[in-house]
Amino acid sequence: MRKMRERILYIDLTEQSTKVVEGGELFKKYLGGPGVGSKLLLEECPPRVDPFSPEAPVIFTVGALTAVFPCMVKAFAFFKSPLTGNLGESHAGGHLATALTLAGYGAVVVKGAAEKPSVLRISDEEVKLEQASSLWGVSTFQVEKTLRGSPEGMRSVVSIGRAGENLVYYAGALVDRYHHFGRLGLGAVLGSKKLKALQVTGTRERPLKKADEAKALYEEFHRKIVEGEVMAKYHNLGTPENLLVLNEMGALPTRNFQKPRFEGVEKISGDVYAEAFLRRKISCPGCPVACIHVARLAVPFAPEHEKARREIFTEEFQVPYNYEPMYALGSNLEISDPEGLLRLIFLCEYHALDAMIAGNVLAWATEAYEKGLVSREDSLGVVPRWGDWESYARMLENIVETRNPFYAKLAQGVKAAAEKYGGLDFAMNLGKNGPAGYMTGPAFIVGGLVGARHSHLSNAGYSVDQRALKKPLTPREMAERLVAEENWLYVLYSLGACYFSRRVYTEEAVVKALKAEGVETTVEELKALGRKIFHNLYKFKLQEGFRPSFKDVPGRFFEGETSLGKLEPSQVEEILSHYVKLRRREGLKLVPEEKMLMDLLAPKKSRGEET
Repeated sequence: MRKMRERILYIDLTEQSTKVVEGGELFKKYLGGPGVGSKLLLEECPPRVDPFSPEAPVIFTVGALTAVFPCMVKAFAFFKSPLTGNLGESHAGGHLATALTLAGYGAVVVKGAAEKPSVLRISDEEVKLEQASSLWGVSTFQVEKTLRGSPEGMRSVVSIGRAGENLVYYAGALVDRYHHFGRLGLGAVLGSKKLKALQVTGTRERPLKKADEAKALYEEFHRKIVEGEVMAKYHNLGTPENLLVLNEMGALPTRNFQKPRFEGVEKISGDVYAEAFLRRKISCPGCPVACIHVARLAVPFAPEHEKARREIFTEEFQVPYNYEPMYALGSNLEISDPEGLLRLIFLCEYHALDAMIAGNVLAWATEAYEKGLVSREDSLGVVPRWGDWESYARMLENIVETRNPFYAKLAQGVKAAAEKYGGLDFAMNLGKNGPAGYMTGPAFIVGGLVGARHSHLSNAGYSVDQRALKKPLTPREMAERLVAEENWLYVLYSLGACYFSRRVYTEEAVVKALKAEGVETTVEELKALGRKIFHNLYKFKLQEGFRPSFKDVPGRFFEGETSLGKLEPSQVEEILSHYVKLRRREGLKLVPEEKMLMDLLAPKKSRGEET
């Protein structure tokens, strides 16, 4: 029974074939999650493949402790990102990780492309690919409702929207309506495969190696989560609490990172949404936090037919909201209308478009229009104005439908748009990914540039800056903290941990949790594993042409104030230099030798062929 979770399901959409491979040694060595995903991506993804090629794989993995302990709920996706041209890695909450675990799989590898729009159904041993042309063009909300049903066991639905169907480079995939595989374009890759949705149902049990030990530890972790202050904020106001906190610090990106504070922030604060819009709170399976805050949004129904009536009928939608889309579509666009901001978040949800990059792109487009780099003809008559959510809503629709060459370029991300129209200095990106909402200082910039997925969740660079506010850190110390955090986070992720629970699952706690599952290890061995996982992910990035370079940092980062004051380019360069030296000392060749490059480009056997 224990080996059920260590099985790998291979699916070929072109051939409509499946096979199951025992991956015991792989899971023993890498635990799960990104550990297993990093190796499978290196094995299964042909070097320099087009992200939209049928040969490009999508790999889903679950953690080693999924369905065992609280907050071990994340599912992980690995693919080649159309946005960055290298590593695509995304984490999602919801029921998917638990459903896959209870279906008996630790990883799923999807290759090929369906001939027509399709739904992939996985139910324990049964795997079916069904045509679903009637769902193509349908919103993620309706797809989830159609496929949800009332199953026995645990069910999860992953779906893409119009953004993914139209291959918008930062299209995401919604998981169980309120969760996301966001950021790096998984929705577009699934769209290229004509895969509208996945339905996963698991009915098995998750056996425990040492049930008594696991039960005692579960209760210990549960108490820390529920009774302590470590995760209280995520339940109370949720991450929207950060808006006022970062604004006070002078670290809230405003007007495309031109300013570190937003005058209208109190109108869109977490308190405002909690009082006026909050409808419910959502938890992942086995998590007592309920960090997903869901707002009620009433949208006028057919207003063009009701102009003569006093009463306007409305249609109600439930929209999840959190700090990152509220910064990206709020302060960054100077939107202070709370309902207008919610409308923009709703549009991104409806089309399964990454809200952070969408706000990033709209902010660049506003400045580019102001500076005369793009015309009213380019924007199809829409005039982007700071604070005007209705104009931004029209632009989002145009991006999703790629209605002309300008919007098609916006659909490829902010750097691609700036390379075409100009304005690279204010095209805010780190590694082509839109930055998160933290104008904290240099560690945040370097962290986003070098992180495996160019995310603030790769190494918490913003947190390093905040520590430097209390006690000054040297560039080397900042680099050391980034490296240590990256390595340890990949240990936690390989267990299936939610990022929010990182202070509960300390080094000692992780050793105890694994011991309850029959895995004897030490903190040092785990740190070595985290380092190995990071190196595997960077091997893929280097193979696809990525090099960490200061020249890729937009000049805007050095124009305004941050919580650590105005930055000098030399600060970022020095931290980056130390970071590269530290990683090279570990054995990571950030500039591969010719032989190494040839080895990386050599064809590899798949795990299925090896067995």
